[in-house]
Amino acid sequence: MEKRLTNSRYITGFDGIRALAVIAVISYHILPGSMQGGLLGVPIFFVLSGYLITDLLLQEWEQNEDISIKNFYNRRIHRLYPGLVVMLFSVTACITLFQRSLLKDIKSTIFSNLVYVYNWVEIAHHQSYFNNFGVSSPWTHLWSLSIEGQFYLIWPIILLILLRCNFKYKNICIGIATTAVISGILMALLYRSGQDPSRVYYGTDTRLFSILFGVGLAFVWPSTKLKKELKIHNRVILDAIGIISLILIILMFFNMNGETAFMYRGGMFIFSIFSMLLVAAVAHPGADLNRLLTNKLFTWLGKRSYGIYIYQYPVMVFYESRVNVGNHPLMSAIIEIALILIISELSYRFVEKPLRRFKFKNTFKVLKARLQNGIKPRQLPLFIVLILFCIASYGMFFCKPTVNSADQKDKVSLQHQIADNQKKTAAHNKKVKFSTKQKIQNKKVLIKNGQITPAGKDFAANLQITGVGDSVMADASNTLQQEFPKIVINAQVGRQANAAPDILQTMKDQQQLASTVLISLGTNGTVSQDTISKIMDIVGSDRNVFWINVHVPTKPWQNDVNDTLQKAQKQYHNLHIIDWYDYSNNKSDWFYADNVHPNENGLKYYGEYILKQILTFYNN
Repeated sequence: MEKRLTNSRYITGFDGIRALAVIAVISYHILPGSMQGGLLGVPIFFVLSGYLITDLLLQEWEQNEDISIKNFYNRRIHRLYPGLVVMLFSVTACITLFQRSLLKDIKSTIFSNLVYVYNWVEIAHHQSYFNNFGVSSPWTHLWSLSIEGQFYLIWPIILLILLRCNFKYKNICIGIATTAVISGILMALLYRSGQDPSRVYYGTDTRLFSILFGVGLAFVWPSTKLKKELKIHNRVILDAIGIISLILIILMFFNMNGETAFMYRGGMFIFSIFSMLLVAAVAHPGADLNRLLTNKLFTWLGKRSYGIYIYQYPVMVFYESRVNVGNHPLMSAIIEIALILIISELSYRFVEKPLRRFKFKNTFKVLKARLQNGIKPRQLPLFIVLILFCIASYGMFFCKPTVNSADQKDKVSLQHQIADNQKKTAAHNKKVKFSTKQKIQNKKVLIKNGQITPAGKDFAANLQITGVGDSVMADASNTLQQEFPKIVINAQVGRQANAAPDILQTMKDQQQLASTVLISLGTNGTVSQDTISKIMDIVGSDRNVFWINVHVPTKPWQNDVNDTLQKAQKQYHNLHIIDWYDYSNNKSDWFYADNVHPNENGLKYYGEYILKQILTFYNN
């Protein structure tokens, strides 16, 4: 087949870059504690897309003095749509057959993904990327495909207009750089410390700079005009830039937290620059990075990175809805990764690759011919897809989302419990006044032989406590107020641990930070060492912090959160872990259906256990 672009070259190391990016993203989602900055794999994809697409468009312009927008769209549709469409409808078919509770808004979800506006739908519905508790959506990760789709739709038209108007490359680059800086500034301005950052995370406007770095690179670093031979010192410099960028990228994968202020106020911007430098080093035929990132494993992963990315969340959602992954996160992660790789291989082999040059207008003609001639073994995947499409269509248009009545009853009961508690807590907090910072000098026996003494009850009645937590503390707030009448509680559903520093600082400024601080966070995601350090700095060394660890057996971060807290306890003399996980483990009758929030029966044990743990610490 004749090459469309006579001078184009396939850069094998780009598959290596894709492999690194997809490994980071998968690690972040499946084992969130293992690579807290793994979500930065997405900006790498953005930079790479910006470079490759612009580089190819510029090659077409310089070869033909024109760019065929129609042909560009046709190539993109053939490259991206088959895998996406099959994934959307096969997942919808599985939802229809096995988990109809996820059918809610399914038509709008599929449509918005097909027209690449799903990220804005998520923003409009105030969906959180970071609040992972509860039933996850199998579509959450598709926001990034929408941003890339918007880029593919708009950028070729803009570029063609600029080139036809004879804008110089230099001036175009200045405009691209300016827009990238504006996008980075917008991300920093829209970010609100202590609030869910999903708006800036999802937004095309706030994520555009990563793509634009790749776009700008294509103008100054065209792949077909780079010299194959470099002088030794230039080659060493370019290799050094590439290797340093690669090392820094890997370090940021492990050390940058996706919910910290630095991530959105410069961190992601800087990371995208390193990604651009890595792409530049790999693209140059005179450097060595291309060979370094070219191997059979990376090539295999890189070519299938699209399928790996789009199938990761569906596999996780279906698997974790049926398996308690919290107690065996590593084993579950291995199984999930294996399933993702198998499905992505099937997608690549039977969908993405065969349909890349298929003429879609002949679809019904081909189906009719194959039905008339009988189904041959090698054609079986096509008919499996057709069956899944029919099931998905039935689910979309004829099925209503179903709800497990027992689970729904528990959910409603829990919601009412929390709502009622929030009202009582607000009224209770107004009554509690901390006189001064309480100096605790106990000389009495508070607990003896596991039983609370009268002195212990009196001590608890007068102990000033500041409580900060998520939905578990909100569920238990009334119980805690009965045990500790002078507790002030600030608890909110869906709260992440990284929100605690700002909350504690505000309470400290308002003279509501007692000498005893009770924290219940980690239900909704990982707890970083950086967050713990900030909390302990605000609290200070003269206050005691009691942190209740988590019982979230359905989520992979359970053990990571508890291990992180256990390690932090060794670092801070005034941090004490209340091991609720160990005390409540395998006692399902203590919890609502989610196996996380204590029910009426479990709250009795919850309140008494926390009371005894705190009294034990203060016991004479």
